Amino acid sequence: MNDYTNESIRFDCFRGCTVVTDEESGEKDIRYRQGCCKLEVYDTLKGISQEQWGNYFEVRFKNTRKGFYVNASGQSIKTGDLVVVEAATGHDLGIVTLEGPSVGRQMRCKGVDPSAQELKKIYRKARPYDIQRWQEAIAREQETMIRSRVLAANLGLEMKIGDVEFQGDGTKAIFYYIADGRVDFRQLIKDFAEEFHIRVEMKQIGARQEAGLIGGLGVCGRELCCANYITEFRSITTGAARTQDLSLNPQKLAGQCGKLKCCLNYEVAAYLDAHSRIPRVSEPLELQDGQAFLVKTDILAETLYFSYEKGSLARTFPLSADEVREIQAMNRRGERPATLQKEVVVAPEFVTGAEDAINRFDPEKKKRRRKGGKGRPRK
Repeated sequence: MNDYTNESIRFDCFRGCTVVTDEESGEKDIRYRQGCCKLEVYDTLKGISQEQWGNYFEVRFKNTRKGFYVNASGQSIKTGDLVVVEAATGHDLGIVTLEGPSVGRQMRCKGVDPSAQELKKIYRKARPYDIQRWQEAIAREQETMIRSRVLAANLGLEMKIGDVEFQGDGTKAIFYYIADGRVDFRQLIKDFAEEFHIRVEMKQIGARQEAGLIGGLGVCGRELCCANYITEFRSITTGAARTQDLSLNPQKLAGQCGKLKCCLNYEVAAYLDAHSRIPRVSEPLELQDGQAFLVKTDILAETLYFSYEKGSLARTFPLSADEVREIQAMNRRGERPATLQKEVVVAPEFVTGAEDAINRFDPEKKKRRRKGGKGRPRK
């Protein structure tokens, strides 16, 4: 199976693998594809072996589901192998994404202690029969999700089925749903079991997790952060926008999930650090030529802009945080500086040249010659 056509290759980005089908025999070759999934990992300790972590592996399933397993098969397992692992009921099939000392580091980060708790086992490497059943189960996911939405709507339940994940042996499925409130889906589980003849597990997710499952592009032009790398969603409040002096416009602050954008939290720490060095101005600065009112603050530059007219941006005078703090100290002592006039900010003048003209790329129009020649008199 070395000669493949483009039509025989399918990318399964939900599980991070490629499915290559031989068009003649119909056999499928599943290959691990690093970087094709949200939970992509890079093993910085690749090639380093430690006996302590020799039998521990990280196994990835669909979307954001991962787990740590111990090799009980006696077989030699490495990154990229498809393995059959222990499940609550039956068995599951996943892809090994980490091995060696990196697994130990990830276990410490996740708070998993193999000496204190018993990890599930890796039974064996996946055989062709296991892979075939796994692919048959995957092929049922889309149809099952559509049908499950119809069954939920027939019962009048206020919920939305966002995704369906079948277990490797095809005997169980996890239904990911989103709902605003509490949902009584006991009858729904019975209907699912009768309709699909499988064991059913319902798992509630939030709006951000649903957006991560669906994916898409943000207003920045890049892939959604929730679909790219975020796995732990922290609470986001409008206080993060106020700290960064952003306009509280719901249409601009909300992401595709309808919640506040995750990127609002990225620079909050830098702004809070800058805020700690900026003095609080609750009253105008007292000067010999009048009062100066605060009209604007450049937080990251730690510069405050004052004007002699309250609320006016016509003529502003920039002062650094240290200068404002010094003037406030003088005002508390009853002293007043002379003026701020020497700190006038002159706005740069922009001149539109020919290189900025809108029609600079248009072809030049040829001048029409008058009939009769240049020297012929007019009638």
